[in-house]
Amino acid sequence: MISSNLDIKIIIGSWGSYNACNKRALGSTWLDLSKYTEWEQIEEELKKQGFKLDSIDEELFIQDIEGLPSDSCNWDYMNPKRLFEILMESDVLYCDYKYEILQAFLEIKNFSDFENLVDSYGANWDMDVHLFKNWDWDDYGRDYYQTCNGEINSDIDNYFDFERYGEDVGYDNAYKYSEGIIVIYE
Repeated sequence: MISSNLDIKIIIGSWGSYNACNKRALGSTWLDLSKYTEWEQIEEELKKQGFKLDSIDEELFIQDIEGLPSDSCNWDYMNPKRLFEILMESDVLYCDYKYEILQAFLEIKNFSDFENLVDSYGANWDMDVHLFKNWDWDDYGRDYYQTCNGEINSDIDNYFDFERYGEDVGYDNAYKYSEGIIVIYE
């Protein structure tokens, strides 16, 4: 079942109509990608809106996007069919948690990095991406220390800078994002 909490919407434009300055130059209406299960359904919607996909409107582009960071990709050059296929294959359109991971991932990396993970691992693209919501570097450092060394006794707790330790041990693969720490093993 497709989640109703996801909100990735796009306006699809056509380079032919854009260059011809015709009535479709401003693109489609907003299309909520979570409402579709196959690209052909989107094509049918575009045809209902007057797109001529076998002629002037055959070369499509993403004219506007909501639900994904606008700075994670040059969306004008992303084929909307490719975007839809990547989101479907990744299960981002089906799973709130994968959507949440993608949002955090795109704060640190770009859409091309996500696309490469999906091409390599399909729906398991997130197997080496871990979110630690509401964590800071101190929390990450404490957890890392406990995992490697066991209990944190009061002697260590009073004199050890876990914040700096967390930043240091996470240098290669842990990043601060808006809601906590994300670890991306590459």
